Amino acid sequence: MIDFQKFIKSTSFAIKGIRTMVISENNARIHLLASIVVISTGIYVELSAQEWLWIALAIALVWILEAINTAIEALVDLASPDFHPLAGKAKDIAAAAVLIASIFSVIVGIIIFFPKLSL
Repeated sequence: MIDFQKFIKSTSFAIKGIRTMVISENNARIHLLASIVVISTGIYVELSAQEWLWIALAIALVWILEAINTAIEALVDLASPDFHPLAGKAKDIAAAAVLIASIFSVIVGIIIFFPKLSL
């Protein structure tokens, strides 16, 4: 049997996590602004369903990796409050994952939007 109260409680924790990430992380606010611009532009140029799938994938990938990166950074800071090379390595690699996803997203955006917006 599905316990909907547990589901609602866990969903509220996840929403709290998103809110905390956006409030506390500058890069998350940049991702939020970029997401709003891309979605608004997609509506304006009337993207096809297939194009929306690529855009949604790109946006979701960046947000997922930003959340994981933020969680890793918090855990590393908790476990290693003083500088340690391995702590720095873990944080740098987690940030690299977000950067790779962001580059992928920009490439997807160029492929989809450039032909629609070029004059």
